[in-house]
Amino acid sequence: MSRKRQKKNIIKQILYIISLVLLFVFVTSLSSYFAHINNKSENKGSITSGEKTQKDSDNMTGLSVKTQQMVYPDVTTDTKTFGSKVNGKHAVLIEVDNNAILAQRKSDERIYPASLTKIMTLIVAVENIKDLNQTFTMTNEILLPLYQQNATQAGFLEGEKAKLIDMLYGAILPSGADAAMGIAEVVSGSESGFVELMNQKAVSMGLKNTHFMNTSGLHNASHYSTVVDMAMILNYAMKNEMCRKILSTYQYTTGKTEQHPKGILLTSTMFSRMYGTEVENVTILGGKTGYTSESGHCLASFAIKDGKEYIAITTNGSGKYKPIYDSFEIYRNYLK
Repeated sequence: MSRKRQKKNIIKQILYIISLVLLFVFVTSLSSYFAHINNKSENKGSITSGEKTQKDSDNMTGLSVKTQQMVYPDVTTDTKTFGSKVNGKHAVLIEVDNNAILAQRKSDERIYPASLTKIMTLIVAVENIKDLNQTFTMTNEILLPLYQQNATQAGFLEGEKAKLIDMLYGAILPSGADAAMGIAEVVSGSESGFVELMNQKAVSMGLKNTHFMNTSGLHNASHYSTVVDMAMILNYAMKNEMCRKILSTYQYTTGKTEQHPKGILLTSTMFSRMYGTEVENVTILGGKTGYTSESGHCLASFAIKDGKEYIAITTNGSGKYKPIYDSFEIYRNYLK
């Protein structure tokens, strides 16, 4: 064999080896790409821990900053008045699809919404926060006054750097005023600035009987609403994917911090008192509790039966579990 031919064969072998290497690199890259897409799909919507939730959190905020004008639900000839088995002094049941009041009691009278306020806090926060992975360092200036007022707190400590996604869950599940205040600082620089956004939101939604003075629902004579207005606020929140998800969560573990190496286990004050399936053929999907001595025990919840969604609000209940039992009574006996 001539040297020229040997050289040709060597070049062919080299080209063959290069082709195999390039093919291997291409197949490996393609496999990695599809594995990445599949992994992203599997993790979407996971709420078992703070770290997993953050993978899709950015895509769930600011879904629609443009405010949807809400329409007051109709009182019809079929609207009932709640009987004595419903403990709350003010109550309303709304069928969401038809926007009709199925039953009510003093539904247009002024009430103090207590921590039901945080549903509006959640709405304004979600629509104004661009990065839920952003952190906020909790301060003593926030914590001390809340401690002095005996306000419920999620458990964030002074100097703790908490992600905003964790603070949203902290404001709703355990009803943490510390989390609500921290969110206000991030969004508006102060609680008063954030409250301005809350009141602007109420006006743009078309609410006529609601006014806020703080982010958490601590009592103030000028901080008021009605059960109908609160039902409309909850209805608005249900239409936002992130708000609905948080309001529907039983437990959530925050991300790890120096102060909490295992994170903080946050539990819904509503789902800690019910399963949500106590009423036959009805599932209570989510909600928020509230309490001050002036407002009594309150509950805002939404439920589904036969594919239709309903909202029930009760306030001025006379015991911690009364609003829970009220919701069972309402969903059991007043749905169509």
